[in-house]
Amino acid sequence: MTDPAEKPSHFIREKIAADLEAGKHSTIKTRFPPEPNGYLHIGHAKSICLNFGMALEFGGTCNLRYDDTNPVKEDQEYVDAIAEDVRWLGFDWPGEPCYASDYFENMYAFAVELIEKGLAYVCTLTPEEFKDYRGVPTRPGKESPHRNRPVAENLDLFSRMRGGEFPDGAYVLRAKIDMASPNLHLRDPAIYRIRHATHHRTGDAWCLYPIYDFAHCLEDALERVTHSLCTLEFEVHRPLYDWILQNVTLPKPLPEQTEFARLNITYTVMSKRKLLTLVQENHVSGWDDPRMPTLVGMRRRGFTPAAIRAFCERVGVTKFNSLTDYALLEFCVREDLNAVAERRMAVLNPLKIVIENYPEDDEETFEAVNNPEDESAGTRQVPFSRELYIEREDFMEDPPRKFFRLGPGREVRLRAACYITCTGVIKDADGNITELRCTFDPDSRGGGTPDGRKVKGTLHWVSARHAVPAEVRLYDRLFTEPEPDGIDGKDFREFLNPESLRTVTGYLEPSLAEFAPGAPVQFERIGYFTADPDTRPGAPVFNRTATLRDGWKGK
Repeated sequence: MTDPAEKPSHFIREKIAADLEAGKHSTIKTRFPPEPNGYLHIGHAKSICLNFGMALEFGGTCNLRYDDTNPVKEDQEYVDAIAEDVRWLGFDWPGEPCYASDYFENMYAFAVELIEKGLAYVCTLTPEEFKDYRGVPTRPGKESPHRNRPVAENLDLFSRMRGGEFPDGAYVLRAKIDMASPNLHLRDPAIYRIRHATHHRTGDAWCLYPIYDFAHCLEDALERVTHSLCTLEFEVHRPLYDWILQNVTLPKPLPEQTEFARLNITYTVMSKRKLLTLVQENHVSGWDDPRMPTLVGMRRRGFTPAAIRAFCERVGVTKFNSLTDYALLEFCVREDLNAVAERRMAVLNPLKIVIENYPEDDEETFEAVNNPEDESAGTRQVPFSRELYIEREDFMEDPPRKFFRLGPGREVRLRAACYITCTGVIKDADGNITELRCTFDPDSRGGGTPDGRKVKGTLHWVSARHAVPAEVRLYDRLFTEPEPDGIDGKDFREFLNPESLRTVTGYLEPSLAEFAPGAPVQFERIGYFTADPDTRPGAPVFNRTATLRDGWKGK
């Protein structure tokens, strides 16, 4: 059990601690209840970290439970991906995952109990009629003409609904609560509907499925969940959650729902429907596109579980909705990768250098540090030869006073190698610089000189003879607006960033060809990258995870 005093306090942590201290519960149990109708995104990560985190912190357990009550939108692909994402974030659950479908018989029995108590009835209103009868918060609704149908008739119809006698939409089972309630969720809500669709687990055994609001609270109770932690939009659903639990026969104590603010991040959309639209309309390459806020996309981009957990902890848990700057997420990623990612040299916009006083056929290696933050990471040998690549941006023909990189007559240090001085500039017929001529100081091998002189500029480089060409994908934010789906009268797709992906050919030091997919690296002076699953022997592919600092200016 983790000491809660070691972490920043929030109201849920305080509530659980108080419940345990008061003896309300001897142990706690939470659950993470995704619907298997899409891939998890960074917003779900906050819920995962909270539910699993609270259970770990207080010595309890957390179930992974799939709310699979809508077979039309669910798929085994999503089930598998959700489990993989939860484990990737660093969490696990006791035994096998739970499913709403595990309790279909129980839920049906609870619905029968409500009918027998006169608290539920079969209704034939169409969806349009249902909406009209329900009314608005400031005006009471109207009772359905079927509200006082006899119990025996309701039981018969409900049984026949299960038996498959009726088409989709012909009947629904509604709870009988209060058509005058200011809370629309208590105005005789639907709790069962007919849906002739094959379920990914139960096949065609059922054509009658519970509505989410009915199923969710019963699943919590059957699993003996103590603290049902939901996002803030479910606050208005809590009276219905409690009503259902209080009107069927269940063991005590009953679970208690507590709401917290969902995670909203700038330059993203969190709606599964909108994310699915991006995939279906080919605005992205799939759910795992590194520009997507999905966990599988972030994993492919190179975001680490530790960084995401740290981000969720920093965001905190509150009762009010807010918008978190995407830059905070990138900060957490940089902070983690700075400690764990090895350094390598890569040139993405190459300018060739010829060192005229270095023998043409010679080559040697220099020792370079793998990670200055981690001495145990050791060193590596980097090959050096007469012809090198440097970044084009590291040379100016007429540099300003505070430009400390290479220019005509200037001396700079090549990382871990030697000092060089630019002696000439080669241009093409159009006046474009195509090559630099330089000399090197043989006494500066390894990065120092006998006379102890220093230079202000240090450049990364790659030996042209040994360079490994690679596809380098430069990912940036997917949208140009901080709130792309919050601008009145505008479709979120209007704000897609046309520069969210640029692909270049980079030239890498040879050791980068050995990086396995998923391995992180810092390209020195450029940013953090990770080897993509598309990487093949002799054909590496790297994705930019984050720049070294937040220099993104938006539109």
